[in-house]
Amino acid sequence: MATAELAGKHLVLGMTGGIACYKIAELTRLLTKAGATVQVVMTEAATQFITPVTMQALSGRPVYTSQWDARMANNMAHIDLSREADAIVIAPASTDFLAKLAHGMADDLLSTLCVARDCPLLVVPAMNRQMWQNPATQRNVTQLREDGVQVLGPDSGPQACGEIGDGRMLEAAATYEAIASFFSPKILAGRRVLLTAGPTFEPLDPVRGITNRSSGKMGFALARAAQQAGAEVHLVAGPVALETPWGVFREDVQTAQQMHDAVMRSVADADIFIGVAAVADWRADHASEHKIKKTAERTLPTFTFVENPDILATVAKLPHPPFAVGFAAESGDLEVHGEEKRARKKVPLLIGNLGPLTFGLDDNEVILFAAGGATKLPRADKQTLARTLIAEIAKRLPDSSLIR
Repeated sequence: MATAELAGKHLVLGMTGGIACYKIAELTRLLTKAGATVQVVMTEAATQFITPVTMQALSGRPVYTSQWDARMANNMAHIDLSREADAIVIAPASTDFLAKLAHGMADDLLSTLCVARDCPLLVVPAMNRQMWQNPATQRNVTQLREDGVQVLGPDSGPQACGEIGDGRMLEAAATYEAIASFFSPKILAGRRVLLTAGPTFEPLDPVRGITNRSSGKMGFALARAAQQAGAEVHLVAGPVALETPWGVFREDVQTAQQMHDAVMRSVADADIFIGVAAVADWRADHASEHKIKKTAERTLPTFTFVENPDILATVAKLPHPPFAVGFAAESGDLEVHGEEKRARKKVPLLIGNLGPLTFGLDDNEVILFAAGGATKLPRADKQTLARTLIAEIAKRLPDSSLIR
């Protein structure tokens, strides 16, 4: 997460009663770390689960709990608090509060503030599974969506009551991601992005194999940025230890052949293909069924290697290819090898970097290779760089009528 991702945004964070209030402490930390100003407003029920003192310490601002609060000069907190807000986020949003919102009720500070708002409203439901499935709740949620309210979640899983099912509030990190996505310009709205990330692993026997040092961070950052830009994102990931970005469909693979097959199954539906994965060029023609053991004679094993399919080149050669973007990790002479690879694979855009200077790190420095020449981008954290690259891809797309 880039530290200034929400710089300049002012959020009213409304808390209603529920055990999920404990998650809002972390959410507040994430929002303020990202540069947002967070004004907390709590219902009386919310104060039974976490104190206003805690939320004031985390947000750095006074917390409002009463519509009769005299700290506002005109005694109209329900008006003044909403007028400077870029959005109101209700988290957790209880069953009762969703009903209030759906029917326009205004009987406390938070509900009155929502009715009097002139900014977007986002709600993050949190309740027992039966309360979520109740027909009245579902009618209320449907009405809120029809009214333009953004409903984030809920998740499914263990609940405080001991039951398991839908209604669990999104975790703090997922809620943050959904809020950040809401504010991102939708420059890829309606587009479908197919993206590969991470290394591949080519087995030699059941415990050994050939791989590389790619962490997958750049590819996952691009998947996140594409989703935030409004795209439907399908991420084909090699073996990495990274969480799936919010709103992204993820398919896990191990080998280059598996990655190739996954891409070929889905590429016909893609408008954009981004090949970020560091795919192994070769594999052993036959992996040993059992672990290869040392012999008394210490005879070294021998392997015959065969070439793996070239995923990027295969996509670019399709009769009706998506807009194909490749990555090249080099160890030197990037300016020469990058353009040579772009021309050889016949892609409109190739993004080159020096692998030893980026593998496993949180920042990167790249050069864009296109038919019109090369453009060097300044070194930046990978989340920031990913947003820049998605903007570059968006502006280079052909006319929308040419995109499937």
